[in-house]
Amino acid sequence: MKRYDVAIIGCGGRGCGFACMLGEKTEQFRVVALCDTNPEQMEKIHKLIDIDTTDFVDPEEFFKEKRGDLLIIATGDRDHVPMGIRGLELGYDLFMEKPISDSREELKALLDAKERTGGQIIVCHELRYGAGYRKCHELIQSGIIGKLNVIDASERPYYWHWAQAYVRHGFATLDESHPAILAKCSHDLDLIQYYAGSECDTVSSLGDLRFFKPENAPEGSAERCVDCKYIDTCPYSAKRIYVDMWHENNEPEFQWPYAKVSIDPPITEEKLYEGIKTGPYGKCAFKCNVEQVDHQVVQMNFKNGVKASLKMVYSYHDGRRYVFYGTLGEIIMDERTDDITVMPYGGKTEVIKLDTLIEGGHGHGGGDSIIMNELYGMLSEGSKSTTDISESVEAHLIGISAEESRKNGGAVVKVHQ
Repeated sequence: MKRYDVAIIGCGGRGCGFACMLGEKTEQFRVVALCDTNPEQMEKIHKLIDIDTTDFVDPEEFFKEKRGDLLIIATGDRDHVPMGIRGLELGYDLFMEKPISDSREELKALLDAKERTGGQIIVCHELRYGAGYRKCHELIQSGIIGKLNVIDASERPYYWHWAQAYVRHGFATLDESHPAILAKCSHDLDLIQYYAGSECDTVSSLGDLRFFKPENAPEGSAERCVDCKYIDTCPYSAKRIYVDMWHENNEPEFQWPYAKVSIDPPITEEKLYEGIKTGPYGKCAFKCNVEQVDHQVVQMNFKNGVKASLKMVYSYHDGRRYVFYGTLGEIIMDERTDDITVMPYGGKTEVIKLDTLIEGGHGHGGGDSIIMNELYGMLSEGSKSTTDISESVEAHLIGISAEESRKNGGAVVKVHQ
């Protein structure tokens, strides 16, 4: 059995997660090199798992030569394609975090580099690997609801998760991140075109930033939550989200979202307070110079006649909801109720509990662990990734078109220009 040497660039939450999962598969993978401009991120990984790596804080030094067989790219959004092309030219196969890019030109450049070098590109659309999402595809393909007509999808992250990732974090500004419809909903765009089974023809979209603005800050609020009189009452108080919730969840040693605030395991209350006093996650959510929208709706028309809508909106409780309307029935998958409901017209309703499908292990409905289990087969046996790079590009083109439409007042945009 060949063992693949793995280099990881970008050692934040996702890069650390990949390192830890691969660290459990020592017969198949060996993590040999890490790179992050913040050495504390690499120190965190070494505290969590026992691996012997060469570590780099300078990406230029890291890219001077090929460090392994597989390069995992888990950096900031804007670096994905440039680093991917450099990795392909060095002879790596790639495992890339999404979103890949918000530029049609960059996507083409990446595909050209793949063709030129012959390298593999596997995109981490791990939600397709989640058992519940695979079950929905299986049911649609079985014909139980006839021919698929309409997909109605909702992505509903926790209100505090939205504030963490797209208000307080660097993702709030578009010079560091891609638009939220790509950064948050790359999963959903990928899933929708997977279920539709067709290229998308046209897209229209509406959305804007309505709430996370200075004029909506509570009267007399401070720049940081720890100095604010609303520290125990504001729903976006960093103390309530990170310190109080950490206690309520039995004080995990190192777990998202608290591991975003303190990257030094194990987590303690003292470390969390230090994080919200000095880091980005303790800033007033209304005073972060946000450039992202805080809600968006996308309408899609696929070439095979399937229509789809996607609503991206923060909410009280997280959980995606997908409704599939066919000619002979409908399917509802709702993560809040933890079930898939199959309703064939004139037939008997069936309810499938999601927890009976999920084998466990890591997040995204078990998809994180499943994609890492299947990664070896993709590399060694040439087995097809559930998301081929061409399908990933299709999903990205839908997101790019949605943002073009949104900026133009909801105008209809051709996906393939």
